[in-house]
Amino acid sequence: MLIHVALHEPEIPQNTGNIARTCAAVGARLHLIHPLGFSTADRYLKRAGLDYWELVEVVHHESLEAFQEMFRGRQILYASTKGSVCYADVRYEEECCLVFGKETAGLPEPVLRLNREHCIRIPMRSEARSLNLSNAAAIVVFEALRQNSFRGLNVSGIL
Repeated sequence: MLIHVALHEPEIPQNTGNIARTCAAVGARLHLIHPLGFSTADRYLKRAGLDYWELVEVVHHESLEAFQEMFRGRQILYASTKGSVCYADVRYEEECCLVFGKETAGLPEPVLRLNREHCIRIPMRSEARSLNLSNAAAIVVFEALRQNSFRGLNVSGIL
């Protein structure tokens, strides 16, 4: 199974570092869609990812359109508080791409409108605005892995 996690214009280096660590732990590929709200040399980004950076493949894209073109014909799911489908009700394909928006604004409205049937959401209380980006990414990544029997991961533990 190959999961692609795409961050559209991320703003907080610690969130990106945490997501990179999740990607490293499960073998997912991380896509960063520019512009970024920080430098990839940022010490907070490096610290949040700890020593996992060598385990994750990071791909940079100049725009969301360039990213979408690269994934044309493959399953792309857009995570948003405005999505109409629960993330757990989607069937994740062997190779799927999960797109998350920037921390302060989420994904752009035109993207959500054009991809309405591919917009997923994580259920939460109506009083809460949203989850932390790195937590949301981990929730959806692990659901995709669960549905595919955690293929390629050590599920038995080490004794």
